[in-house]
Amino acid sequence: MDTTGNPRRRPTIRDVAAAAGVSRGTVSRVINGGHWVSPEALAAVQEAIRTTGYKTNQHARSLVTGRSNSVAFLLTEPQHLLFEDPNFSILLRGAATELAARGMPLLLMVAGTPDEQEQMLGYVGAGHVDGVLLISSHAGSPVLRELVALDIPTIACGIPLGFEQKVGYVAADDLGGARIMTRHLLDSGRQRIAMITGPMDTPGGRLRLEGYRLELGDRYDETLVVHGDYLRSGGIRATAELLERRPDLDAIFAANDLAASGALLALADAGRSVPDDVAVAGFDDAGIAAATTPPLTTMRQPFERISAEMVRLLLEVVDGKSSAAVTLPASLVVRESTDPTATQPGR
Repeated sequence: MDTTGNPRRRPTIRDVAAAAGVSRGTVSRVINGGHWVSPEALAAVQEAIRTTGYKTNQHARSLVTGRSNSVAFLLTEPQHLLFEDPNFSILLRGAATELAARGMPLLLMVAGTPDEQEQMLGYVGAGHVDGVLLISSHAGSPVLRELVALDIPTIACGIPLGFEQKVGYVAADDLGGARIMTRHLLDSGRQRIAMITGPMDTPGGRLRLEGYRLELGDRYDETLVVHGDYLRSGGIRATAELLERRPDLDAIFAANDLAASGALLALADAGRSVPDDVAVAGFDDAGIAAATTPPLTTMRQPFERISAEMVRLLLEVVDGKSSAAVTLPASLVVRESTDPTATQPGR
């Protein structure tokens, strides 16, 4: 309502053009990407949009541009993992924030079963989104294969195994980070370092194991490796198996923090002190690491930057540019699970 009690008229392109002192055509070009607009005119139109309160008619814009002006955040995992794995919620929040700054909504899609994936592919293939942020990918994934076949702009979180030359991605340095963590454990005097891997059809599962193996070199021992599933329950089971197989182990490096938290529980149940008897380390630093008992030494992934880079690369592909790949470093965060004197804050 305006001051007279009448409904407030919605600002139009004409209002923006008048406020900016430019033509309606210039305003239209700004709204549709800013091509062929001078920096001065662009700044004037953006300020006029802000002061007039103009909102784009997304339906009309979609009819003109052929775009939906929205992006899908696609998780190809069982639905409960969206809430159980803190990595996913952090990535979701970061992507939503980046897109909101560009005036674009983010559509959350969870497709863990073949039926859900079929429905999702039908929806995405019909053009309801401009592109896909693929948050979990597995080697041999039919979803990734179909997204490529449908020519849907897609950026993966982590290396898209088997599609590295066709799909862009943003990844933490899984191999290098695993080497850093293994070296940290060796330098702290640990001799029999076990590894709980992630799933071997995921990039983190493969590359973190490879980094561990490379850093150990001739000291690598397969009896100290158990394949896991990134879950707390999996970490408990894997640790029990390791203790039965190699009761002399003095360190456990889990491929993610959830599995490492399970290792802490299993070691406590077995009467093993952490870190005096067994050091424990994880990978991610998504929040849970600082809340375990004792707090967990881990490799910190730059989740906020991963989200931002994924959005940037996806929108470039949507605009017709070639796919690109970005690998970001992971950093060591030392806490009491490997060093009882550690005083480094959680984040």
